[in-house]
Amino acid sequence: MKITVIGPWGGYPKANEASAGYLLEHEGFRLLIDCGSGVLSKLQTIVEPEKLDAVVISHYHSDHIADIGVLQHARLIQGFLGKEMNCLPIYAHPFNQQEFSKLTYKNITKGVSYQENDPLEIGPFTLGFIRTKHPVECFAIRFEAEGKAIVYTADTAFINEMIPFSSNADLLLCECNFYANQDGAGAGHMTSRYAGKLAKEANVKQLVLTHLPHYGRLEQLQEEAAEIYSGPIQLAHSGLSVTV
Repeated sequence: MKITVIGPWGGYPKANEASAGYLLEHEGFRLLIDCGSGVLSKLQTIVEPEKLDAVVISHYHSDHIADIGVLQHARLIQGFLGKEMNCLPIYAHPFNQQEFSKLTYKNITKGVSYQENDPLEIGPFTLGFIRTKHPVECFAIRFEAEGKAIVYTADTAFINEMIPFSSNADLLLCECNFYANQDGAGAGHMTSRYAGKLAKEANVKQLVLTHLPHYGRLEQLQEEAAEIYSGPIQLAHSGLSVTV
């Protein structure tokens, strides 16, 4: 499996960048994970929108879904221009029906619901879900293929349930919107030290910090996580690719 960071920013994208979006590829199958502001523009440097095979959404905050509408429109226009493509499935939780209904658009995209305790097969991937601690319903996602595992925490404060969910993952893509001296619990976000704690206690092979804040010295996040977790740590940036 290869995962590429399209956008690493929390809340909104920095200039010429994107908020949450990640491209997961295996055996020629292309799965977009979240589709925040700026993602469609950055995605096109890697793959055309009409060549996506599926999308999965963790939750309905704008920094994770803002570009769904323009993705739909891109595929619509490419269809008018003669490109052949299937109706794109967009997998998401059904607990906000108003937002979920927008995922289905003509014959261009179709919303498909997932459930916490129901593993899901998408292309070559098996997906598992766990509800996170966030102000709205949000789900972390575990992706498995050929004995390898990638865990995406989505947006969450630290919860103990994430430890067995992330156990022995080859890669933990962990949100890290707060520094160690801050309290992310109320906002539903992870601090650097809690990201390190999760990586250590889940015995993951490597840690990538993402959903980054717009202030401070970002390398400090990496340094603080490394006080607890001794494995490889990287800061997410647009274009970063990791293969497991």
